[in-house]
Amino acid sequence: MNAPVRRLSLLVGFLFAALLVSTTLIQYVFAADLNARPDNRRTLLATYARERGDILVGQTPVATSVPTQDEFKFLRTYEKGPLYSHVTGFYSFYGAVGGLEQAEDALLSGASDKLFYRRVSDLFTGRRAQGATIETTLDAAVQKAASDGLGDRRGAAVAIDPRTGAILAMVSHPDFDPNRLAGHDLATVDKNYQALTKDPSRPLVNRAIGGDLYPPGSVFKVVTAAAALSDGSYTPDSELPGGAQLDLPLTDTPLPNHDNQPCSPSGTVTLKQALVVSCNPAFGELGMKLGADALREQAAKFGFGDSPSIPMRVTPSSVPAELNAPQLAQSAIGQYDVRVTPIQMAMVAAGIANQGVVMSPYLVQSVIGSDLSVIEATQPAQLSEAVTPEVAAQLTDMMVAVVENGTGRQARIDGVQVAGKTGTAEHGSGTKAHAWFISFAPAKDPKIAVAVIVEDAAAAGSETGGGAVAAPIARSMMQARLTR
Repeated sequence: MNAPVRRLSLLVGFLFAALLVSTTLIQYVFAADLNARPDNRRTLLATYARERGDILVGQTPVATSVPTQDEFKFLRTYEKGPLYSHVTGFYSFYGAVGGLEQAEDALLSGASDKLFYRRVSDLFTGRRAQGATIETTLDAAVQKAASDGLGDRRGAAVAIDPRTGAILAMVSHPDFDPNRLAGHDLATVDKNYQALTKDPSRPLVNRAIGGDLYPPGSVFKVVTAAAALSDGSYTPDSELPGGAQLDLPLTDTPLPNHDNQPCSPSGTVTLKQALVVSCNPAFGELGMKLGADALREQAAKFGFGDSPSIPMRVTPSSVPAELNAPQLAQSAIGQYDVRVTPIQMAMVAAGIANQGVVMSPYLVQSVIGSDLSVIEATQPAQLSEAVTPEVAAQLTDMMVAVVENGTGRQARIDGVQVAGKTGTAEHGSGTKAHAWFISFAPAKDPKIAVAVIVEDAAAAGSETGGGAVAAPIARSMMQARLTR
């Protein structure tokens, strides 16, 4: 072989070797990274072409995949999209965002290891790969009552079955239409998404479980009362200061009552009456006597500080550490830096309703395979014992009095005994206060526990906002559950 032919053969051999090495690297070494690249259209199309599992409310699909004739193969559609938008999230060509679409993406897409044997079976039988169906715990009637009640106002509403922890409703307003983010016109989808992300009202934020969190205001007095009754030094009949204001140490600024009037003509109130009329001086004094550790420990027993997965991750609620006396008094009435999610306050109400036992909240009832077999089902689990059954009974009696004789009258339901607590939470000078209401019913055999917040809906310093604005929404939600 002459020299030119030999050199050419060596070059050809080198090129074949380089091709072999590069192909091996692409197929085996770099495959995972290449498949994960957001601009890999082939991978995106392959993923999008798989039929995604449904999301059910009862037996009704609120998220489903519809076959199409274009390159995407399936279109994700959302029945009553805005009503369930923060529950479902959305799925588009760019992936799963928010809600169950993101939290349960592996199951819905069929990629989960829990579906491994199903995928193997599909491979041998030639069946089209399909994701699992997610059955939620939601009650459609309660969900609708919550959304209708909030209307155009910003806020959130959560309902829980206190016996199991099953979430019956989870609504955050403003909502959005996930159908506008799941279309096949990618330019329009991108335009709609950009508009939502730039909206100052933040419609993509699920206020029920996250966001900036809220001061709870007077609904937190239930936690303070629980700490007092659990301490053993207090009963519902214990006497507390009930003047128009409470003088605080370390400062010349007193803690006023919400209406700047005495809580009672005598200047003292019982613990029960203090909750009924939402007396700030009484609970401020109570907080300072109990101490910061007792208040934080009681809150922790209700779930404060935890970050439960429902399966979406819930932002932890918190009671601040290192409190001086004035800060402790403010924290005891749900102000200063106490911050909560609505689902946390629903858990407080549910724990009292369930004889002191807080159940872990959950949104997924079961996961169902394409052959209708149940792949997994959620079993109710105890999170904690927040208070004893005896203390829970005392708190229930006090909260019933709030609805029957106090600030929560607008939560009354004919023929049903309702337990509740109003709250009006200030969150900055020059702004209206947030209106709160937590409740459960029937008081002696609870089927539903509720927390409602309506943003900027009450006059600062007034306790009427929670009763007038939030309590009627809670009443509608409880009625929807109890009249089925």
